[in-house]
Amino acid sequence: MHMNNSKPKYRLKSRFRFTVFVVIMMLMLVTVSNTILGINNASSLTKPVYASIQIEYGDTLWNLASEYNQDGKDIRRFVYEICELNEISADSIRPGQSILIPIYS
Repeated sequence: MHMNNSKPKYRLKSRFRFTVFVVIMMLMLVTVSNTILGINNASSLTKPVYASIQIEYGDTLWNLASEYNQDGKDIRRFVYEICELNEISADSIRPGQSILIPIYS
């Protein structure tokens, strides 16, 4: 009498479905583990602090931006940030006006 002690064989009906299943499970595993470990938490190294500046006669946003641009950013980008922050245009400042300038630390 011959006993069949072999394990049952599993056959893949669709190799594509199996591959998709394995990839999805791996992505889920990575996502869950990163969430648990806190790896996906992004924090900025530079947090803006704002300096309030009183505009004096002869000041331009370009001069102020070059004076307060500590990170060596493109001066045009820095002027744009100042305009967006204060909701002004570069040619609309006047003496006596107060504006905020981002200082990155």
